[in-house]
Amino acid sequence: EFKRNPNAVWIMKPPAKAQGKGIFLFSKMSQISEWRKDYKFKTANERKEEQQAGTGPEPYLAQRYIDNPHLIGGKKYDLRIYVLVTSFSPLTVWLHRSGFARFCHSRFSMDDIDNSFVHLTNVAVQKTNPKYAPQNGCKWGIRSLRQYMTASVGEAASNQAFTDIQSMILRTLQSVQRIMMNDKHCAELYGYDVMFDNDLKPILIETNASPSLTAETPADYHLKFNVIEDYFNVLDLERRRSGEEVRVGGFDMIWKNGPVGVTMNDPSATNVLSYLGCANEFEIPLNRITLPPKMAAIATSNNERLLT
Repeated sequence: EFKRNPNAVWIMKPPAKAQGKGIFLFSKMSQISEWRKDYKFKTANERKEEQQAGTGPEPYLAQRYIDNPHLIGGKKYDLRIYVLVTSFSPLTVWLHRSGFARFCHSRFSMDDIDNSFVHLTNVAVQKTNPKYAPQNGCKWGIRSLRQYMTASVGEAASNQAFTDIQSMILRTLQSVQRIMMNDKHCAELYGYDVMFDNDLKPILIETNASPSLTAETPADYHLKFNVIEDYFNVLDLERRRSGEEVRVGGFDMIWKNGPVGVTMNDPSATNVLSYLGCANEFEIPLNRITLPPKMAAIATSNNERLLT
């Protein structure tokens, strides 16, 4: 693959790490020659023993870098989307309306592939930028993004872009449905990381099991508080639901052994094909949430825009 794309840029990621740690870009094989040489001439047992002892070369995943991302204000961003799977047999999928876009602090350019502030959207990386403003963060709500895209490229193109994300999520889950261990007493909340290219085609970066729900700002706390609240309401531990609902809070059921709700594409019910990024009138307002002391101090001194 590398030889077939001689001018491409690639991104290396350690699969066992998070928050952007260990990620870097390369365009020449010589830039990873030491890691490659050390890994290539070891037997499988030697590699396993070294990894267990923490002395061997770290395993990495190489991906083709997206060098034509959709930009806003000249800056790269990606999306974090929350998907709840309550069963793999039958496959039952809920998609949350809220989520957020994570922006790089510096304007995008392929001239400097070593600059993490240009290429890595991870909040943990962007926080180390000297110009980072912690009271504002580097996130934008998906609802705001959808409104921006509707205004800039039109309603039809915006609807199609978010519908394509929903379809991509369903295809990824359907592709692993048969090999996933299913337990009727378990559910899994996934964090999908998605990017748009400059033609608004969504590209899946990765799917995170047990995504981070740590908040950086009051607006971040508000969004994740509602996601967790809706998560437990979908699970219905107190048996308050009838079991026939296709919407619970910000979660919309999009698949239950077949199309459900908005994915049925019924024009008499709605003119959109995905509720991702749409308003959630059931969300708990920020002023009704008791914030941690540090968050409360920020909230009283800052008119931060909400992410929902």
